[in-house]
Parts: sequence; structure tokens; C-alpha cells
Amino acid sequence: MDAEPAAASANPLSFKEGLLWFALAAGSFHLAYAFTPLAFLIALFLFSVLQLARAPGKRLAFYPGLAVGMFCYGPKLLFFWTVFGPSAVALWLVLAFWIGLFVLLIHLCREQFGARWAAIAAPFVWMGLEYFRSELYYLRFSWLNAGYAFAWSPALPALKWLGMYGVGFVLMALTAGVARLADRPRIIAGAALLGVLGFATYTGSTLRSEYSPHNKLRVAGMQFEFLGELEVVEALKKLHATHPEAQLLVLSEYTFDGPAPDRVRAWCRTNKIYLAVGGKDESSDGSFRNTVFVVGPTGDVVFQQAKSVPIQFFKDGLPAESQRVWDSPWGRLGICICYDLSYTRVVDELVRQGAQALIVPTMDVAEWGEAQHVLHSRVAPVRAAEHGLQIFRLASSGISQWTDERGRVRASAPFPGEGSMLAAELRLMDKGSRPLDRALAPAATALTALLAAWLLALAAKKKFSRPAKS
Repeated sequence: MDAEPAAASANPLSFKEGLLWFALAAGSFHLAYAFTPLAFLIALFLFSVLQLARAPGKRLAFYPGLAVGMFCYGPKLLFFWTVFGPSAVALWLVLAFWIGLFVLLIHLCREQFGARWAAIAAPFVWMGLEYFRSELYYLRFSWLNAGYAFAWSPALPALKWLGMYGVGFVLMALTAGVARLADRPRIIAGAALLGVLGFATYTGSTLRSEYSPHNKLRVAGMQFEFLGELEVVEALKKLHATHPEAQLLVLSEYTFDGPAPDRVRAWCRTNKIYLAVGGKDESSDGSFRNTVFVVGPTGDVVFQQAKSVPIQFFKDGLPAESQRVWDSPWGRLGICICYDLSYTRVVDELVRQGAQALIVPTMDVAEWGEAQHVLHSRVAPVRAAEHGLQIFRLASSGISQWTDERGRVRASAPFPGEGSMLAAELRLMDKGSRPLDRALAPAATALTALLAAWLLALAAKKKFSRPAKS
């Protein structure tokens, strides 16, 4: 029983090896996110992080993992400083913590059960931690996980079956398997893995959607920020004149500081047009919900949906009491508001209710910078590919997108793009789907919690059972 754990700890990571894997982890992560053809390098990132678990001690496992997280997430989230000021450092550390925790847990698995069981545990622990930090706790934040690296890549349609958490699971399982094949320097094994994943990435482009178009909806929107009521009406006139074929017009989240004004509703009535527009649904106690109002051709609000997941630390209102799809004249439309699209549980519920396409009014403030807008624009292609639904995402200052059911961006409006328009002919699919990871990820989270508790209990027992030094 003790032979395998002893063998696992007999090949500890040297200082030079640790530096190599640290550099490869940070470098491959940034290359995967910076260049679409190199998205498969996210596998090298996972492989390198896994190697850090061979550190000779618990602290030497956790802190390098934490440092990898800081070097990966910090530069990509520099805009946090613009948004949150010095508090951004704490938020970077919170995200980096999960990488450190992963390395520590796999290190403890190697110590207690051996390298074989650590390799088996690795994909479950990775998925469990990614899902928890992305979906479940108060500071949940899904950006920059392994699945989003494949936004815009030819392999994106594979997410229809795997899901974005499933991508991380499969890649970590492959890297853990490769690590078991070679106990000596793993560079050759890693290179072979990258070759296989590179081939898989580009053959993924042969995948096709199963769905057939059920109906079509012509939709158009315009980007702008912080206009007055009269200016919004003028913008609507311009948008309608430019795209008279549009059956539904869309404006961004928080276009208004209250419900849709009478003047705007009168314009919809005069022009016999549907409008989806962001505002606030206010209560008598002074609270509000960040809401999208759908104004019909009679000038009445025919549907409204509040934001399910308000942004932490912002005055973003109370969370929605419920989610519903809009039974529009063209089909069942799901409405997400900005950040909601980042959460699989929010979109999954709309798909469960039969959503055939998604409308996503968004506010990304221009002063947050282009990097934030580019990073946020990865979400819609991934979500569209996962669910097999088309998405029309209209942002206040870019990057607005029309994304088809395979995750391909068919049209977009740029950053900052004040006054830019986006038009689409959405295909309303017969139904959406939910990928396999939606069942596996919660189970992996529960297993990870149990494993962490078990490992910590064993470590504590080992520590306190040592004989006292005389």
C-alpha cells in the first residue's frame, strides 16, 4: 500500500524544473488566449500546472500554483484596476487561489495515494474547482477558464457535446494520462500531446449542427451610452430608417434609468415595431431590478425579464425572482442581461424552457477598455456552440455580436463604436441542447469537496500523530 505513494514522492520537482513548468504554464496560457490558431496550447497550460504538483512540499505546491494564477489572470484582467482600483489585487488573488488549490490537492493525492490515483483525480478536481469558482460562490467569475480559450476556434462546435467545463475535464484527463506514460522528462510526451490536440482542434471544424431552422427573425440594434430620452428616440429613428426590415429592435442594458418611457413607447406604437430595451424596474422601497422591457407595436410592455446574476460590488439591483422565455410572434426567445450569459446555469434554464434563440442586451462601459470588451466577447460564441442556439448580443460600446448556432460570429459591431449598428436574420432553432458537463460538473464539485476534506483530515492526522521531539 505504501509503495506507490513512496514512488510518487521519489521523483520530486527540482527548482529548475519548477521554473520551467511555471514559465510554460504562464506562456502557453497567454498564447492560447492571444492567438486563435494556438488555442490548443491551453492543454500545455494544464499539463504544466499538473507538473507543479510534484513539488517536494505542500507550500512548494500551493504557492507556485498561486503565482501561476497571478501571472495568467492578472495581465488578462488589468481592467479590474480601472473598474475596482487597488481592490483589483485582491480579486486577482482570489482567482489565482483556485490554481494554487488545485496544485495542492493533487500534490496531497500523490502523497497519500500515489501518482496513479492523483492522475485519476486530476480531471475531476479541475472540473470541480472550475465549476465552483465560475458558478456557485459569491465571487463567481467564469471568464478565463479552459473552455473559453476555444472561442472562435474551429473546434468550437465540439462544445455542443462536451460543454466548456467538459473541455477542461477532457484536456486534463489527457494531460494526466500523458504524465503517467513518462516518469522521466516529459517534454517529448508533452509535444506528442500537443500534436494530437492540434489535430483534434482542426478536425473539430468538420462537426455539423443537427438542428433545422424553424423560423427567422430580423433584428437590429445600435450601440450608444448614456443618452437622454430624446436622443434615444432619435437613435431609434435612425436605426429604423437604416434597417426597415427589422422586426425587433434592441438597445443595450441600462439604456434608461427606469422603465421604458412613454415617449419611447409612443414611438413603438406609431411605427408598429417591437423594442427590447434595458432599464430599471423600481420598487416603492427604493430597490430595483436591472430589467429588459419588451415594448410591443401597441406601445404596451408585453414582456420583461430581470437580470438573474447582478454584478458583485456594483449597484446592479436585486436578482430576478424567476426566469421566463418570451413567447414572441416568431418563437420562444430567451433574454439574458449582460453578465447572465457568462453563467451556464442561467442559460440552461432558458434552454430547458424551450428558448429557440437568445437576445442579450449588454452594457460594457467604454472606459473599461478594449481588453475587457474583447475578453467578454468570447462568451457568446461559446454559449451559442454549447446550446446550439443563435445569439444576438447588443453591447453599449461594443463588441456586439450575431453568433450562429455553431458559435461562429456572423456579424459584429466594434469597440467603442458609438452609433454603430448591428443587424441579423436570426434562425430560431427547433430546440436547444445542454452538453454532458452539465450533469458531470456538479458531481465533480461534490467529489472535490469530499476529497479535499479527506486529504486535509489525513494530513492533520499525520501531523498530530508524529511523536513529540524530546
